[in-house]
Amino acid sequence: MSNEPTDDEVVRTAAEAAEGVVFAHYDQSAVTDLDVTVTFEEGVLDVDVYLNAPEDPDPDAVAREAAETAGEAVDELFAE
Repeated sequence: MSNEPTDDEVVRTAAEAAEGVVFAHYDQSAVTDLDVTVTFEEGVLDVDVYLNAPEDPDPDAVAREAAETAGEAVDELFAE
């Protein structure tokens, strides 16, 4: 039996990490729209974060940070 995380665990970990970054920067009530799309197929992780939020901090920068953090969280999951 493999100790590697399931695809569902990978997707859930990435999505939760991305949302955590967004809500560390913004109050939930300040976020107009947040869409975190995560796919994990054949060992390839794809994270897309769309964020509509106030301009301070820059929502594009926060979305990029969220996607990067999601990837790091998945790397850590596989390192366990």
